[in-house]
Amino acid sequence: MILRPRPDGRLLGWAPAKVNLFLEVLGKREDGYHELETLMVAVSLFDTLVFQEDESGVIEFRCDDAALPQGPTNLVVRSALLVREETGSRRRGVSIWLRKRIPVAAGLGGGSSDAAATLAALNELWQLGLPLPELAGLGAQIGSDVPFFFHTPMAVGRGRGERLTPLTLTQPLHLVLVCPSQGVSTTEVFSRLSPVAERQSIDGMLSVLSQGSSDRIGQFLFNRLESTACQLCPEIREVQEAVRGTGLAGPLMTGSGSASFGLAASRSAAIQAARTLRERFPGRVYVVRSTA
Repeated sequence: MILRPRPDGRLLGWAPAKVNLFLEVLGKREDGYHELETLMVAVSLFDTLVFQEDESGVIEFRCDDAALPQGPTNLVVRSALLVREETGSRRRGVSIWLRKRIPVAAGLGGGSSDAAATLAALNELWQLGLPLPELAGLGAQIGSDVPFFFHTPMAVGRGRGERLTPLTLTQPLHLVLVCPSQGVSTTEVFSRLSPVAERQSIDGMLSVLSQGSSDRIGQFLFNRLESTACQLCPEIREVQEAVRGTGLAGPLMTGSGSASFGLAASRSAAIQAARTLRERFPGRVYVVRSTA
């Protein structure tokens, strides 16, 4: 994420999306969650947030997407309430404006990224002085993906996805994201997931990354949730067939869906593929790269 103060006292934040290059489900845990092993990369599709301290002590949230909840079920609001409660800052207030650009229910982590940006912004705006591990710990209470956005641009996630091992990406990745016309419920995808006899190993993916062979990443893309999500949203397969037809590596669904991506050899190749895909999926195609 990126935070920049303005002369008028407001704080601007840019919250990136993420994609999963690898996602395996290792089993169901006693707490009801699933044990995961995943590789996440932050990409250059951003929500924008504006934070301004409110001396009245009110937490006010507004968003340009009327479909998003505005109350305490919203992850931004939950994050603000949590950090205020956990730090004894109950009299502190903030006005938050969210300009939503990351598609929802797409597996791109937009809500989690917004939550992480909120925790980091309030830590700065309210001068709380919380260290990064503590912010990430608060984030884990909000959602499994939230801690990742304190460890971008790339990390392996284990546990629920919140136990992170940061990695270095030696070369930028160029991707084309395509969203179906409908989203997918994460809860429903996991509830329909069937156990598998043989698990996919992340070792091949980690090996090509350690060698700096980003051109071989496409050989090791994997997402255990993909087939289940496709049962709920058959349009995912339609999107992937179109992506494959452009010559991009992959494609692969990210997270629990419904967005898929293909990997391009260069930005110009990504732009060319996106031009073709936009004829079929207008308004739902994004050219992005891994963030620095």
